[in-house]
Amino acid sequence: MKAKIKHYIKEFILFVIFITIVTNVISLYKSQSLTKEPLQLNYKFPHADKPILVHFWATWCPVCKVEAPNIQTLSKYYNVVTIAVKSDKNNIKNYMKKNNLNFKVINDSDGFIAEQFHINVYPSTFIYNKDKKLIFSEVGYTSTFGMWVRLLYSEF
Repeated sequence: MKAKIKHYIKEFILFVIFITIVTNVISLYKSQSLTKEPLQLNYKFPHADKPILVHFWATWCPVCKVEAPNIQTLSKYYNVVTIAVKSDKNNIKNYMKKNNLNFKVINDSDGFIAEQFHINVYPSTFIYNKDKKLIFSEVGYTSTFGMWVRLLYSEF
């Protein structure tokens, strides 16, 4: 019986590792189409010496909802600007209130900004260093820890 349980645990761990590798490869592949241009935002960020996280999301995106608390946490320590794509202004306001979120949101109701960044998958995240040079781009869900590590790396 114990051998059977160990076998299932081992299979589960291998499955999780496999899925993690596959999702990261897919994310890397999909992020290749994202823009590589320097960030051009006329916004004075509160942490001038810190990297900038630009996050594209939508109120209608289920993965974005799961990732929103990660963005909220990081917004306390880093420069974070989010862009809500093809989401109604009132929906954004209600979404933020309902989920107790207060990070900065730009409403991209017609998807123009997302188009400039070549966004096809939500959420999509860009991390720029303090000089607004792109360091990382991600598509799909990213954990708080994963984003935090990338932001820390971007400080150097």
